[in-house]
Amino acid sequence: MIPAGLPIGTRLDDGSDVVLDPRKFNRHTFWCGQSGSGKTYALGVVLEQLLARTALPLLVLDPNADFTRIDEAAPGAESAGAVDPSDLRILHSTGPAAPRLQTRFVDLSVAAKAAVLQLDPIRDSEEFNVLLHSQQDASTFDQDDFLARLRASGDAGQQRLATRIENLQVLDWELWARGGESVTDVLDTRPRATVMDLGGFSHPVEPKVAALSVLEHLWRHRDERRPVLIVIDEAHNICPPDPTTAVERALVEQVIQIAAEGRKFGLWLLLSTQRPTKIHPNVLSQCDNLCLMRMNAPRDLAELADVFGFVPEDQLQRSPGFAQGQALFAGGFIGAPSLVQMGARLTREGGSDVAVPLTGI
Repeated sequence: MIPAGLPIGTRLDDGSDVVLDPRKFNRHTFWCGQSGSGKTYALGVVLEQLLARTALPLLVLDPNADFTRIDEAAPGAESAGAVDPSDLRILHSTGPAAPRLQTRFVDLSVAAKAAVLQLDPIRDSEEFNVLLHSQQDASTFDQDDFLARLRASGDAGQQRLATRIENLQVLDWELWARGGESVTDVLDTRPRATVMDLGGFSHPVEPKVAALSVLEHLWRHRDERRPVLIVIDEAHNICPPDPTTAVERALVEQVIQIAAEGRKFGLWLLLSTQRPTKIHPNVLSQCDNLCLMRMNAPRDLAELADVFGFVPEDQLQRSPGFAQGQALFAGGFIGAPSLVQMGARLTREGGSDVAVPLTGI
């Protein structure tokens, strides 16, 4: 039996209903539109329909807390097929809300730990070798004890590693679980959706390490072939074309690997950003579905025409004239390229623009 489609809005030309084929989210999807185009709101429409009408688990990397209220029905949506909140996990980094978004340093790969500690395997060979052979049990790991053992070892390499860790203050990050529940533990329970609120950490590297930890975990367990849609909002923060730090390079390499090989393991990407030129080309080139909202830059439209050659150029060129909430959908998840006015949200939008004050304060 063919599953029911996902209703997302109406066609601009005749007002007829538009549905997406949920089966075709087993291909990577690229979602783009400049600021103010309604990109995040429209993405929420599709994610809600996936939650309401499929059994596909979602992992949402959410840098602006836009999806942290996806467990709350929008006004008037209570009887209109709103998303069941009972199996949605919202992990917070902003404000005092709980549960918190945390992961474990000891669960990272050696390469990821080295990236966090800014270790080069050649330039910092002794410290890297200590890290390579250092085994910690996640259930008993204690950062103070770990540093004390390095200091007391009498080994120069271990002592230099301890000094590096202390100087970088890496183990003081809010991100670390310290015996609590890790986001990877949450993923292993297979909730309908896991939303990672990435925007509230004190150190700018923490959100990238949080993303790296979950992507490494999913890739490490890829042979289990348990499908998940990995939604990366503001994806230029996760897979830029020119990564500059060791953590960024490790993160980009992992996303490229998932983009190239993840589909056969059930690891499917949905990347959302303002401009295609902000995404690493080895990731963008692997996408088969496209949602394009208002886009003014000719260079970006040319990039899309080159990558998504199946989209009629005249439809791409209509993008600069799109009103807020209008989009072009093309690819396997829709029968033919279509211009769409997005429908209403079922759940509350977490983020919104700040209004300009028009009266005296």
